[in-house]
Amino acid sequence: MMFYDYSLATERLTELHREADDARVANRLVAARRWSRLASWAQRQARRASRDLG
Repeated sequence: MMFYDYSLATERLTELHREADDARVANRLVAARRWSRLASWAQRQARRASRDLG
């Protein structure tokens, strides 16, 4: 019985780690998208400023 409980606990722990890893990856993707949008916005602003300068 003890082995079964230990096996179940390690399986659950592995599952929790996997979920945490998935959440971390998702957060990194969100952050990357946010930075990408910011970079695109900065590029547009630079182009507009350059055009305004002549």
